Amino acid sequence: MEEEKSLLRRIFGDSSDSEDKSEDKEDSIDDVGCQFTSHPNCPTWEPVNEIKGLWLCRDFLSPHQQSTLLSAIQNEGWFLEAPNNQAMRFGDLPSWAIELSNSIREVILYGDRIHEPPNCAGSDRGEAACWLPPDLLSREPFFDQLIANVYQPGEGICAHVDLMRFEDGIAIVSLESSCVMHFTQVGEVSGSGKEQPDLPMIKIPVFLIPGSLVLLFGDARYLWKHEINRKPGFQMWEGQEVNQKRRTSITLRKLCHAE
Repeated sequence: MEEEKSLLRRIFGDSSDSEDKSEDKEDSIDDVGCQFTSHPNCPTWEPVNEIKGLWLCRDFLSPHQQSTLLSAIQNEGWFLEAPNNQAMRFGDLPSWAIELSNSIREVILYGDRIHEPPNCAGSDRGEAACWLPPDLLSREPFFDQLIANVYQPGEGICAHVDLMRFEDGIAIVSLESSCVMHFTQVGEVSGSGKEQPDLPMIKIPVFLIPGSLVLLFGDARYLWKHEINRKPGFQMWEGQEVNQKRRTSITLRKLCHAE
């Protein structure tokens, strides 16, 4: 247990034992909330303006935190055999995943915004109205389902909307390799159950760097499909093709409550 706690401290820092805590009792709640990360400043959020409910935090994890988190995943032994590239967990998550969930909630509460959308201006950051509605932010557990994926160069994910068995509010953490995730609007569904888009397909690219966090809720979660096509020619950003390496992703979701 002590070794596990030490691992978590290496990943996410040791905010409770800060030497300056006793001297800085007058610090604002924002400053205290930022102690969970090793960054000198609070991680910053930016909206993807074309998609309501899609937020990106590029500096969520420092390089050291990314490395230690990858070691924790490796220690699970999920990917020891070559064909295995995905692991799912439901209910009781590993301790490091619970700590990751808590850190996501904290950065939602205390992170800085890059841009202030009109409906967020003047709002209380403690309410996190622009990232997640209060009912989602306060749920317990925050997440109870995890998917870890390892993608080799050229491997990606097809366009999809996450299953309705999961609640609103989905978090995706990217590690190792940068990539471009594309979002496309869901078309109308005909009586046969097939999607019938009535407008030309518009793809919104989002550049994910190692250590970044993507948060989807509302329209972004239900009305937009997301995909990562890593075949040659599809991973383009600012006119340059992304240098593909192995990529690891962690997706955290909350199962819907069974009636």
